Amino acid sequence: MLRAIAALSLTFLLLSNAVAADKPRLLVLTDIGEDPDDQQSMIRLMVHTNECETEGLIASASGTPGKKGPEVVRPQLIREIVEAYGKVQPNLVKHHPDFPEARTLLGRIKSGNPKRGVGSLGEGKDTEGSNWIIRVGDRADDRPLNIVIWGGPTELAQALWRVRNDRTPDQVKASLKKLRVYSIGHQDDTGPWINKEFPDLFYILSKAPEGRDKREGAYRGMYLGGDESLTSRAWVDSHVREEHGPLGALYPVIGMWTAPNPHATLKEGDTPSWLYFLPIGLSDPAQPTWGSWGGRFRHAAGGRFEDARDAVDGVTDARATVWRWRPAFQSEFAARMDWCVKSPKEANHPPVAAFRKDVSGKVITLDAKPGDRVKLSAAGSSDPDGDALSFRWFVYREAGSYAGDAKLEWADKEDSTLQVPADAAGKSVHVVLEVIDSGLPPLTRYRRIVINVR
Repeated sequence: MLRAIAALSLTFLLLSNAVAADKPRLLVLTDIGEDPDDQQSMIRLMVHTNECETEGLIASASGTPGKKGPEVVRPQLIREIVEAYGKVQPNLVKHHPDFPEARTLLGRIKSGNPKRGVGSLGEGKDTEGSNWIIRVGDRADDRPLNIVIWGGPTELAQALWRVRNDRTPDQVKASLKKLRVYSIGHQDDTGPWINKEFPDLFYILSKAPEGRDKREGAYRGMYLGGDESLTSRAWVDSHVREEHGPLGALYPVIGMWTAPNPHATLKEGDTPSWLYFLPIGLSDPAQPTWGSWGGRFRHAAGGRFEDARDAVDGVTDARATVWRWRPAFQSEFAARMDWCVKSPKEANHPPVAAFRKDVSGKVITLDAKPGDRVKLSAAGSSDPDGDALSFRWFVYREAGSYAGDAKLEWADKEDSTLQVPADAAGKSVHVVLEVIDSGLPPLTRYRRIVINVR
């Protein structure tokens, strides 16, 4: 047993060192306390903190204008979750060494303005939260700062106002280039203000089109559409809340409005914002049109991207860009909740997906000509637990520019072949490899191969 644990630890250490430079930087703005689903998303985030560098957890105004509640921020709800995480962190590091200490995360909890909206911007309106965004954004680091917005973006808007007020145009431009924003809707008027005043800022806006049912937003694929049994009370109780330690016990299940989902349990409407940045081999965060666990997006204008639509199992819907991955990201959540209480020998861990023995996790780009047969190989894939692996290759049609059928041979084998269509010249074809282990729950890792047809 000790030999197996040592081997597992060494595997994770080597992989951690290999991808440390690419670990995404993440800063969260949350109106936690407005609805319980922010707490749900924060709990899930805690068991993924080994995969990102969490730079800030900012409590923003939790009273939506014209709706319920007082004007207040509730950083204490973040602290409660991080403190519960601290109780299971010693067990989590047995599964992966990169889980941060709770005291590190506690030091990055900040408060924003209890008032939200453009009336809260300007001189004298700086907050602990907006100042922290500037401080983290200015840090010497070649990686972009990924800012995910679960409520209103007032703190980001104030930070941008301050930077523009205090710096030269060239300095402002340099500051903006370091940021990537993923916002769940426009939850107050500072979102449109940011889009208008800083049109070139990288900004993913996930929301239903104007005039349509708001439940059509891509992020709602977290709980609407697909296999909704994976959002049920029974699933949550079994895999999260019961016998999974103090962090899972905090997961709220009351007060969730999820109609037309019948379960009214798991919502997590904000979770896709950070699933988008997870380094699981599926995507490149700089390419929103490619798709990931956090959805797929189309270019709208300037630096802004908005919901795209995927066709999955006979359904064409923006939400399908998220729910198509639900079996995988729910199994991932279940496994990581197991890590809170189980030993490495008792739990499952993700496989390593290789492409032609490359285990970097990076997107692979190949050139081909019309009519070519491109050989694809998952040779070098492995599993830290020694589990058997299964393979699935598929063409992600919407992510590429070739709209026709590109056929794969032996799509369920370790080695496959793509027949490049004769009429695909000047187009791209995206092939995705899924590597799934045989553990419980089964876990998935990916590789994306972008084939440019010359």
